[in-house]
Amino acid sequence: MAEILTLREAVQRFVNDGDTLALEGFTHLIPSAAAHEIIRQGRKDLTLVRMTPDLVYDLLIGAGCAKKLIFSWGGNPGVGSLHRLRDAVEKGWPQPLEIEEHSHADLANAYVAGASGLPFAVLRAYAGSDLPKVNPLIRSVTCPFTGEVLAAVPSVRPDVTVIHAQKADRKGNVLIQGILGVQKEAALAARRCIVTVEEIVDDLKAPMNACVLPAWALSAVCPVPGGAHPSYAHGYYERDNRFYQDWDPIARSREGFTAWIDAFIRGTADFSAFQEKMGQARLAAQEAE
Repeated sequence: MAEILTLREAVQRFVNDGDTLALEGFTHLIPSAAAHEIIRQGRKDLTLVRMTPDLVYDLLIGAGCAKKLIFSWGGNPGVGSLHRLRDAVEKGWPQPLEIEEHSHADLANAYVAGASGLPFAVLRAYAGSDLPKVNPLIRSVTCPFTGEVLAAVPSVRPDVTVIHAQKADRKGNVLIQGILGVQKEAALAARRCIVTVEEIVDDLKAPMNACVLPAWALSAVCPVPGGAHPSYAHGYYERDNRFYQDWDPIARSREGFTAWIDAFIRGTADFSAFQEKMGQARLAAQEAE
């Protein structure tokens, strides 16, 4: 049953060293604030799962939190490479990173299988692809009814899933609006689930057929306004395109990246303090131009 906690309390209680951790959110509602707090608390040896690793996982990998990445695409959307991810894979900094690559359809089905309590997912995929040659976990099964050969992959069952959403009520039920991605499946597949939200309300006023995650399926709900920044939260704020562009030069060098997270993440008490410090830095940069 979900408890309404601060993000700091939720990470302290529910995210442990060595966990398999999924931070999901597609295009919007990416749980950036949670990634920051995991770095502040120094979690390590994590196996990270995400359909589209972007800045949140560049941060976690560069900060030395991760030992393995299970993913289906990785990059700074609209800009280019994830330099901290590349450095970890190519040169083992700050530590070696094992990678397990899947397709989008594959990983989405693996979450569905995990949420359904099944050991593996079955799908039509990988015809003509070389990905099964580099990922031995992509295998095949023969349909007992038709004889068709299909792809099979292990289900994804994280120790912890973290997502961001728009609203929660005071009982801990959560409403997600806009593009859903695999947030619902990732939440239901996990042993523990933390949801950061823009606000706590008395009544969700959920429309018909809305995606509502019930309190009994969640571990903690944490009010963190702006917690998806620099991605957007449908109905609340837009995507901060400038941040994605600015991230490229910050993350290119080990020294630049380390200085940035020391100042803006490890050097701030929480996400609210991060937002204030970031705003001050941007204002100073504009005045200097």
